[in-house]
Amino acid sequence: MFLYQLHELTRSWMAPLTYWAEANARAFSTPGSWLSGMPGAERIAAANELVHRIGKDYEKPAFDIHSIEWEGEVYPVVEKTVLSTPFCNLLRFKRYTDDAGTIGEMRGQPPVLIVAPLSGHHATLLRDTVRTMLRDHKVYITDWVDARMVPREAGPFTLDDYVRTIEGFIRHIGAKDLHVMSVCQPTVPVLAAISLMAARGEPVPRSMVMMGGPIDTRQSPTSVNNLATKRPLSWFQNNVIHPVPQNYPGAGRRVYPGFLQHTGFMAMNPERHFMSHWDFYQNLVKGDLDDAESHRRFYDEYNAVLDMPAEYYLDTIRVVFQEHLLPRGLWDVGGERVDPGRISGTALMTIEGELDDISGLGQTRAAHDLCTGIGQADRQHLTVQGAGHYGIFSGRRWREQVYPKVRDFIAANAAEERGRSPAGRERRAGRPPSRRKAAAPR
Repeated sequence: MFLYQLHELTRSWMAPLTYWAEANARAFSTPGSWLSGMPGAERIAAANELVHRIGKDYEKPAFDIHSIEWEGEVYPVVEKTVLSTPFCNLLRFKRYTDDAGTIGEMRGQPPVLIVAPLSGHHATLLRDTVRTMLRDHKVYITDWVDARMVPREAGPFTLDDYVRTIEGFIRHIGAKDLHVMSVCQPTVPVLAAISLMAARGEPVPRSMVMMGGPIDTRQSPTSVNNLATKRPLSWFQNNVIHPVPQNYPGAGRRVYPGFLQHTGFMAMNPERHFMSHWDFYQNLVKGDLDDAESHRRFYDEYNAVLDMPAEYYLDTIRVVFQEHLLPRGLWDVGGERVDPGRISGTALMTIEGELDDISGLGQTRAAHDLCTGIGQADRQHLTVQGAGHYGIFSGRRWREQVYPKVRDFIAANAAEERGRSPAGRERRAGRPPSRRKAAAPR
């Protein structure tokens, strides 16, 4: 009951130490400071920065995408909030240019809604995904709000509410030309949202790209899946759900705290994190500032976590991991049965990492078995060899192996003449966008 309050108290106690350590690190490392010339100054500075970074509070990072460069041309990018709900903001990254030809190509490029996971980290974890997709697409992304910052008056937020939020964002952007990319956890609610829209006869997106998600967690269960199945739902209700302390706008709201999720992340690979921090200390001592800066950037993102609404978290444990309602065909959202077999006119691409220790092999691919209304010509699957969970949407493998296939898949399904019948459709062969220098940014 008081775990969250104890965490906040400990954080307050640690604050003076972290500030003091930060000041010492600067004093012993700043060129020109008399302290930096003392024997052993490098080790003192490195040790103090390590203490500071272990003990500090990590705020939500910024996307920090202000421009993209392609073939020597720089294109400004402006981040805009185009729709807001209490629990989620819909962001658009809009590119600008004063070249008339490039403007025309930008307008003709397909819009993509990237649905970021609500699973502990902020949407900025997909910064590399967004930056890369901006090369050839108009990019939107869901930016989930930290539940501790949402007043109780806003009401609860359930898994059903998540599905309705995605439906609303798809309608706002316009489903007719839209492509939806879901990364990890949102593959389930995204598939539900599009299934329900199809069953009602609403317009549906042209394609779905599903990456490393728990569509059917009975396939190759991981340690994350096993944790959810070994304990009853009541255990999670009684042990990991806590009220938000009084010093936040969401005081009293029941949440799954981000610091508990972060502890779970760290516990999955404790040796790797220990060695990463030791290497950071050694790099500071040696003066290897590039590697040290890479460590800072990674942990600034990795250590920044958010609270999840209790209702949504418990729904996900029950529906996705314990009862497997989606693959069993037994999931109802607001009284409507979720039937992916009703989807037609939407192409499907699934992507998995060979070494994914969060969503095991086969869990995402299971979407193909459920989407029986999608013809074989409109399906693709990619297993990324040597990639873990994060490697399929961030880093070198994402940019060099995964993105080109995603880009071409979306391009192939963006043709205006493309038919919308469930199978055997004739459509214009997809090809990468023009690579002229005046073209829209890649």
